[in-house]
Amino acid sequence: MTRKPAVAGSFYPANPDDLRRMIARMTTPDARRTKALAVIAPHAGYVYSGAVAGAVYSSVEIPASCLVLAPAHRPTRTLFALMEEGLWETPLATIPIDAGLAKDLRSRCPLVQSDPAAHAEEHSLEVQLPFLQYFRPDVSIVPVNVSYRAGLADLEALGRAAAQAIQASGKDVLLVASTDMSHYLSASAARELDVQAIDRILALDPEGLVKVVRQEDISMCGVLPTAAALFAARILGAGRAELIRYATSGDVTGDDREVVAYAGLVIA
Repeated sequence: MTRKPAVAGSFYPANPDDLRRMIARMTTPDARRTKALAVIAPHAGYVYSGAVAGAVYSSVEIPASCLVLAPAHRPTRTLFALMEEGLWETPLATIPIDAGLAKDLRSRCPLVQSDPAAHAEEHSLEVQLPFLQYFRPDVSIVPVNVSYRAGLADLEALGRAAAQAIQASGKDVLLVASTDMSHYLSASAARELDVQAIDRILALDPEGLVKVVRQEDISMCGVLPTAAALFAARILGAGRAELIRYATSGDVTGDDREVVAYAGLVIA
């Protein structure tokens, strides 16, 4: 099974040469890279969020396998929808799924179920892939679509299973959590809210992250996959998190009255 691109030509260029040139403008190939357990990166159209994603991916070593957790923007029949075998196609190349790691993840968490259909039109995971490929052409992935219905205990179970599967694999695996931050507020209002969520990420506090997002009604669409990644990273021994870049769509459009905000973080 090959999952075809759903948003090539809209969220990012469909032409491979144009896509490479765009990513090159948004990344720093000679940047100092650190070994990380997880990254948090945005998933809007590259013209708006690509500079934030590019800064994040430029700052870390990309291992041969990445476990990507992304929010479901559409209803799904499963809490954690996994595509456990096959290929994902982007304009740059096809990416194999790390079937061994995917199957081990599913075996460790009954809430993770094989559901390729959940991935068919979802953009939030897809837009991470060209960045991963740009720095690591031989990358393989484990794609997981996280439903908005997942509770905190469910996310902890997913994070625990992910950490255990990574440990059992005996190899370096990068967790990728896909999220945008506040939506359709003024830039100043978005930043005021987002700093509260970012502070909880920097504290490696998934429980606090989910709590503050709900209490303050922060429209952080990927809060749940981010929390699951934090649960996993803590088990894997995370000791610090760093905000790499924060920006809004207003930085591109020049209009700060109603923006979408983006944050890129690294957890090590």
